[in-house]
Amino acid sequence: MIRLLFFAHLGEQIGEREVMWPNVPETVKKLKDEVEERYGISLGRVMTAVNEEYVRDEAPLHAGDTVAFIPPVSGG
Repeated sequence: MIRLLFFAHLGEQIGEREVMWPNVPETVKKLKDEVEERYGISLGRVMTAVNEEYVRDEAPLHAGDTVAFIPPVSGG
């Protein structure tokens, strides 16, 4: 099981800021694909952090990881 965190509008879109994901995909990319399919959202331009470190889509996942999805923000 892994813990998913959804920041900004992503949490609003799925209706939750935190989700416990029952299975552990091999990579961040596979997880993104599963999340997109389940919730009907796009994670293409979203930064991903695993255990508080930014990672690429090829990064491996392990049971107990915390994965954060952080959309681009603008401001000024």
